[in-house]
Amino acid sequence: MRRLVVALPSIWLVALVAAPLLLVVALAFSWPSEGIPPFTLPSLSGGANTDSFSLLLEDTFYRDAFLDALLVAGGTGLLCLMLAFPMALGVARAAPRWRPLLLVLVLLPFWTGFLPRIGAWIGLLRDEGWINGVLQAGGVIDAPLPLLYSWPALFLGMVHAYLPFAVLPLYASLSRLDPTLEEAAADLGATGPMAFATVTLPLAAPGAAAAFLLVFIPAAGEYVIPELLGPPSAQLVGRVLWQEFFQNRDWPVAAALAVILLLVLIIPIRLFQRLEAKS
Repeated sequence: MRRLVVALPSIWLVALVAAPLLLVVALAFSWPSEGIPPFTLPSLSGGANTDSFSLLLEDTFYRDAFLDALLVAGGTGLLCLMLAFPMALGVARAAPRWRPLLLVLVLLPFWTGFLPRIGAWIGLLRDEGWINGVLQAGGVIDAPLPLLYSWPALFLGMVHAYLPFAVLPLYASLSRLDPTLEEAAADLGATGPMAFATVTLPLAAPGAAAAFLLVFIPAAGEYVIPELLGPPSAQLVGRVLWQEFFQNRDWPVAAALAVILLLVLIIPIRLFQRLEAKS
């Protein structure tokens, strides 16, 4: 019975994680072809094709796509961290009877479909949307502002989508802090901000780092939000991967993009795992 309990999750992981990953790696070393599917898997006779990886390393377009994706993911992580810290601190210091309700409010966006939420932002930010409508009706502006398909719209959508991922680990870290430590610092002459900066903030640093990584890791490969809200110049790696797979039908290059993205994200994933093990 014990072997069966261990075997079931192992089979699940092999079937849904290891096997697809191996397939993507094999696809990255495949040869492009004009047939259906548009690739030929590497074989002992034909060998493996490394042209896809060479193209990604040599072409500045792909390097810029990776760099822009990492910059957007880092900026999203920092913005989420700045907004999530006071939210998590407020929930952690609220009366115990109010904490479940506040956490439900934090998770409330997850109860709505992802695409309807992005569609709501499109309705708010478009030229004929509510924001431009209110500003024009109030006489603040004469012509609609180009809010949609811009970098601010991109970051707005990213922060809205990933903010709960930052609030939850921060709340878990802050809720374990002993409030008497700040009181002791106050008794020793520290002001409120000084006690927060010297006591609460350092103790919450591991949770803050985990919150940043929990946002950064999925945001680095985001495709939907840059496509629906971002400017055409926001050629992030997620959008480029989609274009190579569906538009150019160059599946080996798309798979190579996915493999390199996974290799780049291994470092933050390992850092997140270490922070979780210490907490």
